[in-house]
Formats: sequence, structure tokens, C-alpha cells
Amino acid sequence: MMVLRVVWRKYVQKIRTGWFYWAKRLFDIFASGALLLALSPLFLFLIVFIKRDGGPAFYSQTRIGRYGREFRFWKFRSMVPNADKMKKELMEQNEMEGGVIFKMKNDPRITPIGRIIRKLSIDELPQLWNVLRGDMSLVGPRPPLPNEVAHYTSEERRRLDAEQGITCIWQVSGRSDIPFDDQVKLDVEYIQNESLWNDIKLLLKTIPAVLLGKGAS
Repeated sequence: MMVLRVVWRKYVQKIRTGWFYWAKRLFDIFASGALLLALSPLFLFLIVFIKRDGGPAFYSQTRIGRYGREFRFWKFRSMVPNADKMKKELMEQNEMEGGVIFKMKNDPRITPIGRIIRKLSIDELPQLWNVLRGDMSLVGPRPPLPNEVAHYTSEERRRLDAEQGITCIWQVSGRSDIPFDDQVKLDVEYIQNESLWNDIKLLLKTIPAVLLGKGAS
């Protein structure tokens, strides 16, 4: 009987997981598609404005998704075109505890328009395209860089057990002000309690968090 109970629990869990995945995916498709359409005038304005300094309007880089899958991650460019090369020279000024991810509150690479769009998280809007494509979800742990994942411990790799997202618990609880170790704990907490209702609550909490700009850099 004990064996039957274990098998039954696993069967029920598999059904629940499958239902949640498809419900979340459908929600992501409809929401990201509607937002991309509604925000298209803002996208056009930002493309023209950002390109005024001679660089591209968009910035892309390789990020790590669920279970270690690589994908192209898109943002509006908020830094000077050679920002990645300059990063090597600034590594000693990393203000993020733990040293796994890089953060500077007064990063000299950020452009004037970049400071505005980063403060309001507008630079993240192109990731709606990543969501529509299925690279990411609206809600989930933030996708890390390959060189960050290379330094992950086994506990930190648990962040990759869910679809990576545009917003997450620590994004609405202080953003980059939260130390990396605490970010990991909050991401694992989200994964263990993942549900559509929790996703909706986090999306609603994201609006005031963005408007207040707490923890933005």
C-alpha cells in the first residue's frame, strides 16, 4: 500500500506540474503579446532617442535559462557601446556582496537616458519578446550570465530549476540592494511555492516597486 501511495502522489504531482506549466505558458503568451502591442509607440520613441548617441538601440547577451539552457537576452541599451570591455577595468569596484554578480550604484558606463530607463526598469521591456518566444516567463528568477553560473554552488544552481523571469520576489523587495545569498533564498522560496496566483501577486507588486525605484541602479 505504501508503494501505491508513493506512485499515486508522484502521478498527481506530474499532472499538477504539467497543468501549471501550460497555464503559465498561455498566460505568458497572451500577456506579453498584448503588452508588446500596447507599448509599441513607446518602443519606437525609445529606439529613436537611444540611437541619437550613435550606438544601437538594443543590447543583447547570452543568459542562462531553466536547467542551464542558453538564450539571447534583450534589453534597451542603457550603457555606452563598449560597456562590456570597460567592465573588466571596473571589477575591483564591484559593490555586490559575494562577488558572483556585478553591481555599481554610480556605474560610469551608464548613459544619461540609460539612468532614466534603468530607474523605471524600462530597459527590461524588450524581454517581453523573450517571454513571447518562450525563452523566459513574466515571473521567475532573473536569468544569470554564463560566467556567474560557472561560480554557482549546488544550492545556488537551484535558481535554474524554474523558468527565468522578468520579475521575481527580490525584484519587488529591494532589487539589487539585496545581497546575492538572500536573492538565492528568495528565488528558491518562489520555486517551492510556484503558482499562478503567486505570479499574479508578484506582477501586481512589481508596479509600485518600479515606480518607487528602490534598489534600481
